[in-house]
Amino acid sequence: MTQNRNESPSYQLYDRALESLVGGVNSPVRADPQPTPAFVDYGDGSDIVDVDGDRYRDYIMGYGPLLLGHDLPDPVREAISETVADGPMYGIPTEIEVELAEFVIEHVESVERLRFVNSGTEATAAAIRLARGYTGRDKIVVMQGGYHGGHESVLVEGNLGDRGPSSAGIPETFAEETIPVPFNDDEALQEVFDRHGPDIAAVVTEPLLGNCGIVLPVEGYHETIRELCDEYGSLFILDEVITGFRVGGLQCAQGKYGIEPDLTTFAKIIGGGFPVGAIGGRAELMQEFTPMGDVFESGTFNGHPVTMAAGLETLRFAKDHDVYSHVNDLGKQLRSGLVDIVEEHAPEYTVAGTDSMFKLLFTREAPETFDGHCQAGCVQDPDCPRFDLCPKTGADVEAGETDRWKRTFWPAMADRGVLLTPNQLESQFVSYAHTEDDIDRTLDAYQDVLSTRDR
Repeated sequence: MTQNRNESPSYQLYDRALESLVGGVNSPVRADPQPTPAFVDYGDGSDIVDVDGDRYRDYIMGYGPLLLGHDLPDPVREAISETVADGPMYGIPTEIEVELAEFVIEHVESVERLRFVNSGTEATAAAIRLARGYTGRDKIVVMQGGYHGGHESVLVEGNLGDRGPSSAGIPETFAEETIPVPFNDDEALQEVFDRHGPDIAAVVTEPLLGNCGIVLPVEGYHETIRELCDEYGSLFILDEVITGFRVGGLQCAQGKYGIEPDLTTFAKIIGGGFPVGAIGGRAELMQEFTPMGDVFESGTFNGHPVTMAAGLETLRFAKDHDVYSHVNDLGKQLRSGLVDIVEEHAPEYTVAGTDSMFKLLFTREAPETFDGHCQAGCVQDPDCPRFDLCPKTGADVEAGETDRWKRTFWPAMADRGVLLTPNQLESQFVSYAHTEDDIDRTLDAYQDVLSTRDR
């Protein structure tokens, strides 16, 4: 990293940005790390280079959309260029949006119809509106530590008995209709349905918590959601904004874990690095959207042709070039190496993730033995000696040494040329552009940084 921050181009750009952008950024997570964030100059395969000339091995990958890395393969690049050359957008249907919808329907079993929107936030907002319109009910259940975008229905925190808005500007009435429960807690979910079941329009959850560290589901949890929704006539909304077409490959996380949702929200990878969102589900439900039904949803940029072309060609390339085997193998190699490192230098820490997602969680308690420990990160195995210590909820992750990650660990890794998400809660990703050499060098950096704890 550049030594004299006050003279670096990133510092100068940030100082300039503070005069025109709120907080100098367009999303609050980008304000970290302090005192100034780095500004990117360009991406190069698995790396990014900032305006200071520093090169980093990138595991943020745009917070998930860049399955293929920063250099788009020729078929993807050509499809995008040809679509732009034909015209930026029309506000009129195009064939490419039909083709992308057909691809998703072919590979995701629960999806029979789609509506494309422009972000994960739009997708979850529309899915919740659809559930309320279809059921005639108002209440929804969400997971503590889950993230479903920045709209009023999900910016709620607390629990069944004591909850309120998690942001200024949200009326208290929204918190009356949104009930947070701990992820992986069957009893808490049952209690909510016992008390409010006839009024619950939907349960909204990610397949795994992807924005609060990475917390995998305990076996049977999603089946409990399905059973309670069926019993009370509520809908099961699965938020695959992060996991869609990453975890579980083309079948998504719902295929990997055997989840049977009524509605699914997508974003990130299905846009190939461009703004996108989508809601998918059974035809009878999806037909409740206008113009077929009475649940309003509309958008000037819905089904934007450039985004549709980027998403379709990204998914076609992933299917035709065995992308998922590559990224999943590297993810396993990385998590396995991290398990070995923490066993030696930080046994209280937890390695989390699956497929091409990974995170080292700074949990506080170590198991008495590593014999029988999960080999490539926590899979919520009841026979693992760490099972009772591994995070099961968002609160478990937030109880870790989150400040240590941000204040000391992240900068130390960046100094070694490895770019991780700047806080403990965001997921990290391996891309098709990463190589075994990248993984080896990354593990060397983890080893170097964590071994300093022993000195």
